[in-house]
Parts: sequence; C-alpha cells; structure tokens
Amino acid sequence: MAGEPQADCLFCKIVAGEVPATVVRDTETTLAFRDINPQAPTHVLVIPKAHHPDAASLAAADPAAAADVLREAGEVAAQEKLPVAGGGPGTGYRIVFNTGAGAGQTVFHAHAHVLGGRGLEWPPG
Repeated sequence: MAGEPQADCLFCKIVAGEVPATVVRDTETTLAFRDINPQAPTHVLVIPKAHHPDAASLAAADPAAAADVLREAGEVAAQEKLPVAGGGPGTGYRIVFNTGAGAGQTVFHAHAHVLGGRGLEWPPG
C-alpha cells in the first residue's frame, strides 16, 4: 500500500535506520542524504519518509508530501551553498526526478536528486 514502508525498499530501510546513510537534513516528512555514487560535487537525495514508488505516484497520493520534498530540495541547495546570486557557470543547481527504469530510476521509492557544484549542461547526458 502506498505510504506504508516496504520491506524490500532500500530507502524505507534508510528511513527506519536499518541501513546507514550520510544524512544532511531530516524533517518530519522527508529525509535528505548524500548519494553513494555522486554524479556532481554535490549530489543529495531528498525522499519522502512515506513510501511511494515514484514522483508521479507521490504527487497523486500526497501532494503535500510532494511539496515537502521540493521545499527540502531547495533547503538542501541553500545549505550546500549551491545557489549563487548573479548566476554564471558552476552556480545554481538541478533537481531531478527519474520516473521508471527506462528513465534511470533504480530505487522505486520517490526521490529527488539535488545536483550542483559544477556546470550542468543542457540537455543532460
């Protein structure tokens, strides 16, 4: 059932404290931790504590939790000093939600990637 912890979900295990993670922010509804395979100098995952398989499912089932994830992504970026006034190469950040295996989602618990600390070209890889 959506929202309920899943025994086979890595991120549910991180939320439960069963699997270690380098936590950077922890709120009532979200958890943010460093990606173990970073794709940029700053690469933090922001997840809802409740289990939802992907971003679309999260938004449909619990719009407030989806908003919490986005708000926390911005807080992570500020904490990591990613947004820089005036812009320019290497400043700012990207928030990415991969939805589905074909789009690169490997853990089926909704999560936002907060990436920054280097120039992020468009379109991405």
